[in-house]
Amino acid sequence: MLKIIIKINTENIRRPEEIILSSLIAVIDDEPDIVELVKVNLEKSGFKVKGFYDADSFLGELGSTRFELIILDLMLPDADGLEICKYLKREKEFSSIPIIILTAKQEEVDKVLGLELGADDYVTKPFSPKELVARVKAVLRRGHPQEESMIEIGGILKIIPEKHEVYVEEEKIQLTSTEFKILNFLASKKGWVFTRDQILDFLWGKEKAVIDRTVDVHIRHLREKLGRASCFVKNVRGIGYKLEE
Repeated sequence: MLKIIIKINTENIRRPEEIILSSLIAVIDDEPDIVELVKVNLEKSGFKVKGFYDADSFLGELGSTRFELIILDLMLPDADGLEICKYLKREKEFSSIPIIILTAKQEEVDKVLGLELGADDYVTKPFSPKELVARVKAVLRRGHPQEESMIEIGGILKIIPEKHEVYVEEEKIQLTSTEFKILNFLASKKGWVFTRDQILDFLWGKEKAVIDRTVDVHIRHLREKLGRASCFVKNVRGIGYKLEE
């Protein structure tokens, strides 16, 4: 049985744009010109930005500063960006922070690997600053729903959208931002079959520049993390996915 409980407190609700524009974003790239270009364009759109030229300086500040989003280059002078991505998504304290990879690596295998490690988007150089800003807004917007709600499925799975939290048998499960959004999207209509294109459109809209396999990758990781509740995420061969008890 799918049970949805909705409580709305209008006094405490901020519009998504208000939350987005208060966000502090980290930009890690060893090219100062790139950091400055990204910084200037994000700040013009109302964001707060802090730039780093290597992994060590970024990681040194990570423990004391709360970033709402990270823009990460893969080729850093002191570390592999994919290893940094893997570390952030493995640590509970940082796993929910969205990551956009910004890199000169354009091979499909690099994109797939980055997304498999939990990145929320992948932008290749050279890039359009306006497009990057749009992608940042899209990723942040997905992380800030306006309603307080809880969805219960099968008596063991609980989804709390406004807190970006998922529980299986009362144990909190750590999901990436994209994994959570897919689960919440499927839960919005019990038994409804969503195609891969519909899921991609929901996540990235017109700003998407990813491949269909991306959805399968995130679904696989989602099922692994859900454990006993993974049976609710069902594949409909040749079409897509649905959430059903």
